[in-house]
Amino acid sequence: MNDLALLLTPEGRALLDEVRDTDPTRELAVATRLRREHPAELVSAALGQARLRQRAVVKFGAEDAGRMFFTPNGVEQSTRASVAAYRARRMAGLGITSVADLCCGIGGDAIALARAGIRVLAVDRDPRTAAAARANADALGLAGLVEVREADVTDVDTAGFDAVFVDPARRGGRGRIFDPEAYSPPLSWAVSAARRAPRAAALKIAPGVPHEAVPEDAEAEWISDGGDVKEAVLWFGTEPGAIRATLLPGPRTLLSRGLPDPGVRPPGRYLYEPDGAVIRAHLVAEVADRVDGGLLDATIAYVTADALHPTPYATAYEITDHLPFNVKKLKALLRERRVGTLTVKKRGSAVEPEELRRKVKPQGPHAATVFLTRVAGAPAMLIGHPARP
Repeated sequence: MNDLALLLTPEGRALLDEVRDTDPTRELAVATRLRREHPAELVSAALGQARLRQRAVVKFGAEDAGRMFFTPNGVEQSTRASVAAYRARRMAGLGITSVADLCCGIGGDAIALARAGIRVLAVDRDPRTAAAARANADALGLAGLVEVREADVTDVDTAGFDAVFVDPARRGGRGRIFDPEAYSPPLSWAVSAARRAPRAAALKIAPGVPHEAVPEDAEAEWISDGGDVKEAVLWFGTEPGAIRATLLPGPRTLLSRGLPDPGVRPPGRYLYEPDGAVIRAHLVAEVADRVDGGLLDATIAYVTADALHPTPYATAYEITDHLPFNVKKLKALLRERRVGTLTVKKRGSAVEPEELRRKVKPQGPHAATVFLTRVAGAPAMLIGHPARP
């Protein structure tokens, strides 16, 4: 908190502007020069904040990251701005005008909600984190819509708000927490708080949450951004029992229709690799149905089909070769095809991509993709390239 207080002074803000583009490899030289004119504590705080802002660009964009204030945990654990904005738009679409944001962190979700025109009470029990959230709302011109309160979320009365958003801490002293009841606060408490919300509620949880842990009265949504799975959300007050995968940018949403598992069939001309959110949501059957395909193996989420049916929910590859797993044969084939750029994808294989590249030593002007997987239980290699419509 002392670091943040220093940075919020006129001298601190000016120094932040001066060091914003500092190359990390030159920090020592820059710090030595600046300490001749500024207190050492302020220089260290400014350089540390500059480093955090640089790391935050990938989540918040250069413009916002360059004005916001971060803690190390805040950069690591905050929601990506695109995901927060999507969720805020969904809240606004439900007619929500006020939200209690519990476990608000540095305020990423509160900022997105406020930008959607929603009044926010942002609560966090950590003084340093709450101070950063307050500074961020002010820095982005949203202080009129965001009230930040330092408190234990379990003590906060949310009755005056249309909705509740809870983002429990999923990291502890030993790293990631996988048991939802070990979250802080526990998932059971968050579900109880969600059920008390007058209009709706959203709980951000880890994307690896077991489906059996999803309450029957909740909608479960898995979200990916640019192909990377970012989170799962439990929605209350929307569509109880619904399961969906949402892909950003877009958004594009695939809803479960309760289809049975696809059948296993021999490899066809095309292989479809479903988006990670689709896989986490257990919606591979919906993708297989869309492309008139089946599975290469009953336990692996690769879909195969004879025809190309472009879909935003899976990446299609045209397969040129299907071989039993054999490194020597793969090496000979790649040499014959003069493949120098080799993309290795694997599912259901213990072979590491870098290990395979070292063994086959690809050389040449052409590119290919090899899938290390199983076909009807047998280790196999499928070689191809991204499909072209």
